[in-house]
Amino acid sequence: MRFFHLLHRKRNASDAALSEAIRNIFGYRPSNVAIYRLAFRHKSMATFVSNGFRHSNERLEYLGDAVLGSIVADFLFKKFPFRDEGFLTEMRSRIVSRSNLNLLSGKLGLDRLVESSKDSGLNTSSILGDAFEAFIGALYLDKGYLFTKKVIVRQIIQTHLDIEELIQTDLNFKSKVIEWAQKEKKTVSFQLTAETDKGKRGKLYTIDLVIGDKVAGRGQDYSIKRAEQHAARMAWEAMNQ
Repeated sequence: MRFFHLLHRKRNASDAALSEAIRNIFGYRPSNVAIYRLAFRHKSMATFVSNGFRHSNERLEYLGDAVLGSIVADFLFKKFPFRDEGFLTEMRSRIVSRSNLNLLSGKLGLDRLVESSKDSGLNTSSILGDAFEAFIGALYLDKGYLFTKKVIVRQIIQTHLDIEELIQTDLNFKSKVIEWAQKEKKTVSFQLTAETDKGKRGKLYTIDLVIGDKVAGRGQDYSIKRAEQHAARMAWEAMNQ
């Protein structure tokens, strides 16, 4: 009986800490802490339930991806009333790209909340971006669409994203890196290092940009070409710092 009492106290303290962390990052307190705990549980830490189903954040990630895409599309549609569909689609892709979500998650400090095994590669994979989408799914289930939209627009897009900078970003980083390498007489290759099946969302590709014998950048996306651009951008920005 004492054991269960201590376990209950420990779980309450853990839930309180997670609730406070979410309040500090996103500006609100969750109503259902358990669903957020699930959102930050990577499949490497999944618990098994009936019929072999694994209890992790993958279902919430699927939901959050759809909700985030819808909110970003609505935001861009209203912010740029005179821009065409091609521009809006490209801007949405830049905002919700796997590489951008990984960087944004690290900036927000979600790496401190994610539960994953030591060998899962927290800082070199899509785990943080996946957790971010799962969090959006949890927020949607906990608070509803309108509240979720307010949090994403005010606490994320307007606070942590520079839309004008995204508009001005030259996506042709691949050509820049190749041109630089030719001048420096260095070999350049883009290597597909992982393909992760995301079900209906397709495959998530991980591309390493190798200059000489060193990995200079890593990109992830549901398109190999965009993953290569993300890897080239990471390498180009590192070279110019």
